[in-house]
Amino acid sequence: MATGTRGKQEPVSTSLLGKIASIWQAGAKPAAGQRKSGRRSPKADFLLDSLVFLCRHHGRPRSASVLCAGLPMHGGIMFPTMFIRAAGRQGFKSEALERSIDEIPDEVLPVVLILDNERACVLIERKTSTEFSIYFPGEKNPDQTIDREKLEALHSGHAIYVKPIAELGSHSQAVASNSPKAWFWATIRESWWTYSQVVLAAVLINSFAIASPLFVMNVYDRVLPNDAVETGWVLAAGVVTVFLFDFLLRNVRAVFIDHAGKRADVMIACRIFDHLLDMRLEHRPASSGSTASTMREFESVRDFFTSATLAAFIDLPFALIFVGVIALISWQLGALVLMAVLIVLFMGLFVQLPLAKVAERALLQNEHRHGVLVESINGLETIKTVGAAGRMRALWENLVGLTAESAQQNRFVTNLSVHTILLVQQVATVVVVIAGVYLVQDGTVSAGGLIAAVILTGRAIAPMSQVSHLMTRFHHARTALESIDSLMKKPVDRPADRTFVQRPNLNGEIVLDKVSFSYPETDYPVLQDVSLRISEGERVGIVGRVGCGKTTLIKLLTGLYAPSTGTVTIGGTDNQQIEPTDLRSQIGYVPQDVFLFRGTVRENIAISDPQADDERIIEAARRVGLDRFLNDHPLGFDLPVGERGDGLSGGQKQLISVARAILRKPKILILDEPTSSTDTNTEAFLIKNLPETVDNATLILVSHRASTLSLAERLIVFEKGQVVADGPKAVIMEALTAGRLSNPDGSAKD
Repeated sequence: MATGTRGKQEPVSTSLLGKIASIWQAGAKPAAGQRKSGRRSPKADFLLDSLVFLCRHHGRPRSASVLCAGLPMHGGIMFPTMFIRAAGRQGFKSEALERSIDEIPDEVLPVVLILDNERACVLIERKTSTEFSIYFPGEKNPDQTIDREKLEALHSGHAIYVKPIAELGSHSQAVASNSPKAWFWATIRESWWTYSQVVLAAVLINSFAIASPLFVMNVYDRVLPNDAVETGWVLAAGVVTVFLFDFLLRNVRAVFIDHAGKRADVMIACRIFDHLLDMRLEHRPASSGSTASTMREFESVRDFFTSATLAAFIDLPFALIFVGVIALISWQLGALVLMAVLIVLFMGLFVQLPLAKVAERALLQNEHRHGVLVESINGLETIKTVGAAGRMRALWENLVGLTAESAQQNRFVTNLSVHTILLVQQVATVVVVIAGVYLVQDGTVSAGGLIAAVILTGRAIAPMSQVSHLMTRFHHARTALESIDSLMKKPVDRPADRTFVQRPNLNGEIVLDKVSFSYPETDYPVLQDVSLRISEGERVGIVGRVGCGKTTLIKLLTGLYAPSTGTVTIGGTDNQQIEPTDLRSQIGYVPQDVFLFRGTVRENIAISDPQADDERIIEAARRVGLDRFLNDHPLGFDLPVGERGDGLSGGQKQLISVARAILRKPKILILDEPTSSTDTNTEAFLIKNLPETVDNATLILVSHRASTLSLAERLIVFEKGQVVADGPKAVIMEALTAGRLSNPDGSAKD
């Protein structure tokens, strides 16, 4: 949130954002009869262009591609909600407000103005009382001076305040971002006002709970002995009024908890998923199923902060209020109830150590079980063909048995605690009644006071009876939070303390200088002291036996992996310093294991550039020969694709992957075994068209097929993570044929 007109922070209004978004959507919709273009006009995205200007104005220059990288841009247009999100990722606080021109103070300039004609501009400064300096995105001369009357005629009455967050030093920023669970508690703290209202409501609700026993006490002690029926009606009216307020406050508290929980749920879930997508590939968890289970465990954390559990947790300390009221009636009865409360509390805490151990063990077992489930679903074909069903069933049944045993232990300990606490509560009631009888006989306590004390005893011990249940849920939520936090500590592509170099126009020159790489937590080097230079526009083939480091080298070039030592330079800049969006937007990569997403062929080709129009998609498909089989299918480019490309052959999946890679016309094209599953004719067609498709781009081929390597002018041979040969293709092929080097298939003849 940004500073308001009076120097105070105001909460962002969701309804206001929705109102501004509706204005924006009206302008984003195509006119009647106009076909929606797959590619937006570069002048149409006024908010994105305004944000580019503001970043430059505040000394944080960012390109448009960097600002919207990874954001769910609907229709390719930046909407106000996405504007605030994109600005936040670049270190800006943003807030949408309803403000006239006169209500915007000079101290907050520049601000973004939402205009009535479905446009936006940046109000930079007031030159005079009637003239303003404005930045109009999309105009030939965007920097303009406009008079008040014209600006007020254009202005919709809404503005987005944007201001940079004070930057910390790199070390301080890194420490702040790496604080334990900072990603979680920072989001919860944003709802501090709502949670403070929840606590206030809890104080009032628990205070109102005293009304009923006090009413009973007064009826027995004053109304009945004095036959004061009118007084009884007055007291009844008062206590019913209290009950109505109690009813209202309980509902308000539930709404507040739900509202704060929903907001935190959306923000934290998005933050976790953003971190998962931004995670360094070499630090990716080994088991996708276990990672998915960890993500799913966030539900237990969410439920704790969005359900009645939180309200019950807040109510626990207020048991002392009831004990205090009992003590006012009789300090002896108060002492007895306090002892009962302490015994119940001790019993609840006593079982927490075994419950914590069971919760941690159950979480780990659930992760393993979910991992086996996901692995079995993904590998069902292999399980059937190799006859591994028995092994997978045994593994599954073992994990199911272990999780069931852990759940049984959890229930046993919890039930034992609950039943013990219930026994203490019942005995405490009896003890209070018996002790109260003697006090009534002594005249220390009235009969009404005794009844009130008995009622309050139940109220005081009741919250404590939930300690075991609450602590069980607390341990489950805490264990899940620890598991998610370990995921959130994984290194990411864009650390908070890093500023990357903007290189939207790289050339295709590649230089590796003494590059070595080892996977995290291993000492075995996959690559050792690799040094080589690939010129812009050069066509290079990389060969070597299986496991020699070819694919690892490719992932280093694309920035998916970071070298352990040495540097990888792309276009004269270390690729670890280049903004990842700029780097990957200019590298087309076809991996050895092609991964397609559920959707259509069109969506899978255009996934790298969702705004690509049909003409570009069809052209990319034509260049790789994909159109030949799509033209024979009635659905064409709308042919459904299952998860991981189910329903398509291996060759078809590879062609889609190549079409996806060339769609953006990259400066560097890297193909890792691009034709390993294609037939001879398809491979020949692809090889024939690739030179024209690549044009002046740098081409890197990893293949064991001589036909595919015919595109290369130079060959680099890898052996055990090192370059053993590098030179013209004819010379290297002659050496391989003569047995002076290892063959690409791995048969050593040296």
